[in-house]
Amino acid sequence: MPVLSKLEQAQSRLSVAASFLIEQDWTAYTAEQHGLWAELVSRRMPQLRASACREYLEGFELIGLKEDALPELAAVSVRLEPRTGWQSTPVNGFLPADAFFEMLAARMFPTTTWLRSRESMEYTPEPDIFHDVFGHVPMHAHPVFADFLQRYGQICSALIADPVALERMGRLFWFTVEFGLIRQDGDVKVYGSGLISSHGECTRVLAGGCEVKDFDLDAVLETKVDTGAMQPVLYAVESFEQIFEAAKVAGGRLG
Repeated sequence: MPVLSKLEQAQSRLSVAASFLIEQDWTAYTAEQHGLWAELVSRRMPQLRASACREYLEGFELIGLKEDALPELAAVSVRLEPRTGWQSTPVNGFLPADAFFEMLAARMFPTTTWLRSRESMEYTPEPDIFHDVFGHVPMHAHPVFADFLQRYGQICSALIADPVALERMGRLFWFTVEFGLIRQDGDVKVYGSGLISSHGECTRVLAGGCEVKDFDLDAVLETKVDTGAMQPVLYAVESFEQIFEAAKVAGGRLG
């Protein structure tokens, strides 16, 4: 019986998303790209050491991210999977909704392998490996957050034929996974990838440039999202158990 490659093993677990999976050619990254990664990380870490939630900072160390070299996704997954069952799975670009949710439900985070240019250091409209790995993946080492993200994928996969319900569930994703805040040790800390990976947006939020409300599922599901604008309102949770329970409640209500 033939031995399947890592890519084939991953593809065998999926149906809709299988064709989007690729292998990361880590050796193809240039010295300039590794240097750009190092610059991006060095710009963010001083602020994050003070203002990111402890789960993010612990996850950064646990999955073995380096500050001076682009991540090798297979090595990240080797450290991540025994802890929470998640993998950082390379894909060829932006995924349609059904493929994205299928991968989340399988604990496979779709990870782009391209890196932004120097001209786009502040912002890139499509996620790159810096946003996906530096911004997202450290949180996947936290068991409760990991369970929340899988549950979210399962719920949205079941709602794929209902665009209205999916749009409302998208608001939950936006105000947690992308722009989530948490209260820890008397302060507001960041955990959402859009804040983790963006110096400008994170600085604005921490400086009081947006209203921070206590997390409330009803309010989140009713708050419309403008993905092209700075956020006027964000929501702070007290614990990650809170968003796990919110996903269950939202799924029951919208399903």
